Amino acid sequence: MWRIWMIFDPRRALVALFIFLFVLALLIHFILLSTDKFNWLDGPRKAPAAVTAPAATTP
Repeated sequence: MWRIWMIFDPRRALVALFIFLFVLALLIHFILLSTDKFNWLDGPRKAPAAVTAPAATTP
């Protein structure tokens, strides 16, 4: 394992790993927020009521 750290700079590798994991976490959370079932902020969206056209009247 120590040979890997001789190839890669540990600070750069760990910073890159943390940035990648943070971006992945944001992506997963935004995907979940865009779904109807897992949106914990707005709750489930209600289905829109059926819109009926008004009855046509003749003048």
